[in-house]
Amino acid sequence: MKFEIQKRKTDPLPNKQQINELAYGLELSCQRFFWVLRAPSYLACSAYLEATKEDPLQFLPSGFLERTKDKGLVVPLWAPQVQVPSHNSVGGFLTHCGWNSTLESVQERMPLITWPLFAEQKMNAVLLTNGLKVALRPKLNDEGIVEKEEIAKVVKCLMEGEEGKEMCERMRNLRDFATNALKDGSSAQTLLQLASHWENFSRI
Repeated sequence: MKFEIQKRKTDPLPNKQQINELAYGLELSCQRFFWVLRAPSYLACSAYLEATKEDPLQFLPSGFLERTKDKGLVVPLWAPQVQVPSHNSVGGFLTHCGWNSTLESVQERMPLITWPLFAEQKMNAVLLTNGLKVALRPKLNDEGIVEKEEIAKVVKCLMEGEEGKEMCERMRNLRDFATNALKDGSSAQTLLQLASHWENFSRI
């Protein structure tokens, strides 16, 4: 199984220190991983999403790629987010908790590690961890950094622990509800009601 990397204080931006902790944490977890890496940011959260000319691989710890070449793959900047989680070898997903990513994870029955950055992502993270209980949220140290030991613990819990298995089962149930809603369920009914309302309104 593979674990995909794709972020309170506030959840930390991926600055160089946090990227190092993520790298060492993944290595310490001994889990297979696929990491889509952007260059570190010291600016506002939204700036992290903008394109950059810097090679993000240069910010990884020395020797990391060589030490983990048999267990992990680091891809700079971008990967097809829909296709990767749908692969049957992927067993978990670290996500910023955007709504699209959340829905895609439910559709693929993918348990999550939440790392929200801004906007509605923080609310989604609370819903996923405390409400639906299909995600884990790593703890920060006093300086607002998620340390490598915490990252390794959370990743291993998701991939090997009993709690991770229970989250997988809850995700399966959520997927069934989502699939039904996309058929003739609540989503279709609501859209039909809206279309009917607009049609009646246009006749006035």
